[in-house]
Amino acid sequence: MSTSPSSSAYQARLAIGRRLREILRDSGITARALAQAAGWDESKCSRLINGRTLPSDNDIRAWCRICGAEGETTDLIAASRDADSMYIEWRRLQRSGMKRLQETRVSLYEETRLFRFYCSQFMPWPLQTPGYMRAVLTAFAEFHDALRDIEEAVTARAARSRLLYEGDHRFAIILEESVLHDRIADDDVMAGQLGQLLEGMSLPSVSLGIIPASVPRKLWTMENFSIYDDKRVFIELLSAGVTVTQPREIALYIKGFTELAAGAVYGKRARALVAAALAARG
Repeated sequence: MSTSPSSSAYQARLAIGRRLREILRDSGITARALAQAAGWDESKCSRLINGRTLPSDNDIRAWCRICGAEGETTDLIAASRDADSMYIEWRRLQRSGMKRLQETRVSLYEETRLFRFYCSQFMPWPLQTPGYMRAVLTAFAEFHDALRDIEEAVTARAARSRLLYEGDHRFAIILEESVLHDRIADDDVMAGQLGQLLEGMSLPSVSLGIIPASVPRKLWTMENFSIYDDKRVFIELLSAGVTVTQPREIALYIKGFTELAAGAVYGKRARALVAAALAARG
């Protein structure tokens, strides 16, 4: 099984399996009889109820139909899809493309009031310029051999930036200083991106702190992560995107964000770091 590094994803798989086991037990049917009726190998039932394989929508429909529990189908499919979205391997982009990835969490973004971003690799998406987005998404697509719907993906990502100006959304952003100097794109694009960062810092909805490279560390540099209110965390790994929904895990990331923020500089000192990076671009 390709298990997630997040216990949220793994526990969600196990919960689906437990519910399937309960439905099977309540029906009085054996796993062998169910497998025969569905046209499966009997080992598939074991994989499903033990969380080793996440069931497809059709698997759930067949299970509930054979067990006489059709009323459970809709809720189980929804729960299974939620579990599936907690660990998304980037290789799926080979099938669904970059644009769809940008659109998957739009409703979450619209509902969130407090966004918290920790960025060790890239600028945060709300403050990215189209040129920077294009460079990041192109490199990402090339590395993961994804569909090259780059322009559509840039348009979809750029549209989300409206949240900076609409409603009562607030954005708390922590950047590692190295992000200012990483040459993700050419000098013109990077200069425009750093200028956008300076403009974004002046928005009333944005609080932006930068962790200087010289600051003593209480907490190590880690992967990019973002927190949506106190309900969800999204972590960007090299191989996949991980969604965390377990309260104790969310609390750990909030604690980590707070400690990282304590080592950041703000206001004039943060602007000076951005200005120095901009000057280095010539």
